Formats: sequence, C-alpha cells, structure tokens
Amino acid sequence: MAIRVYLDEILKQRHMTAKELCRMVDITEANLSILRSGKAKGIRFGTINKICYYLQCDVGDILKFDGELDEPG
Repeated sequence: MAIRVYLDEILKQRHMTAKELCRMVDITEANLSILRSGKAKGIRFGTINKICYYLQCDVGDILKFDGELDEPG
C-alpha cells in the first residue's frame, strides 16, 4: 500500500492503548486493528478527525505517502 499508517507509534508516544482510543473515538477494536495494520481500504474523515483530536496530532503524523503508486492488479 502506498499509504503507511503510523498509529502505533503515536499511541506509544502518547502513552495510550488502542483500547483507550477505541472508547474515545467510538470505533471497534477490530476496525482500529485493521487501520493499524495498514490493511484498511478507506477511513471516514470523521474518524480521522476524532483520532487526531484525541491523540493531539495531525493527519500527516498518522498517515504518510511512501512515494509509490499503488495500482490494482
């Protein structure tokens, strides 16, 4: 995937568990796990907004483009 997810690193920096973030953002642990693993195909802006709010970070701290084009097939 051309977009890398650095949510685990931000959680560690903030001394927060994924379970705590799930409660605050109102997302299931399964869905957060999919996001954290980088296997998510999409995410709602509202969810990203809440994650950034509670982690006090910017979208670019969590999601980074790796410079490659990710084309299907």
